[in-house]
Amino acid sequence: MEFNEKTISKESIYQGKIIDLEVHEVELINGESSKRELVFHNGAVAVCALTPDNKIVLVKQFRKPCEKPLLEIPAGKLDQGENREEAAARELEEETGYRAKSLQWVTDMYGSPGFSNERLSIYFADQLEKGDMHPDEDEFIEIQLFSIEEIAEMLQRGELEDAKTIIALQHMLLNYNHSK
Repeated sequence: MEFNEKTISKESIYQGKIIDLEVHEVELINGESSKRELVFHNGAVAVCALTPDNKIVLVKQFRKPCEKPLLEIPAGKLDQGENREEAAARELEEETGYRAKSLQWVTDMYGSPGFSNERLSIYFADQLEKGDMHPDEDEFIEIQLFSIEEIAEMLQRGELEDAKTIIALQHMLLNYNHSK
C-alpha cells in the first residue's frame, strides 16, 4: 500500500509573518476525499546549553496560546534561507547572552506533523562564554539556571511542559558526561 495523499485543491486562508494557513482537499489512500487544515512554518532551532559550572540555561517567557509562562530551552524561528546551526547560535546569544564556541547537533523533529510542517533542529552547547542579551523587541525573557540534579527532578515531577525542552533535556541527561 502506498502511503500518500494526493492534493486535489488548496485554499490559502492566511499569510502571516510566522505562519501561513491553507486548507487542502486530498484524495485518501482508499480513494475517498477529506479536508486537511495545514500550518506552514519556515522552521525553528533550539539549544540545550550547559554553563561552565554545569548549570542548564532555561528561559521563562509568557506563551499566549497556553496563557501562562513556560520554562524552555532557548529557541527561535529560522529566517528565510538561514543556516540552522548559525540560527541556533544567534538565538542562544539573543535570548541568553551566552555564546557557544561550538554546537553539537542532537536531532531534527516535527512537533505537530498532523497539521504543521515546522521542522525543529535541537543542538547542545557546553562551551559557553557570557555576553549580552539582545531579545526581540516583543520578547520578554527571564533567564533561569538549574543544576543537572534540579533538571532531573523537574522532569520526574512533570514540571516542564514544552516538548522540545523535555526532549533536549532528557537527551542531555542520557548522553553527556557532566562530571568536572
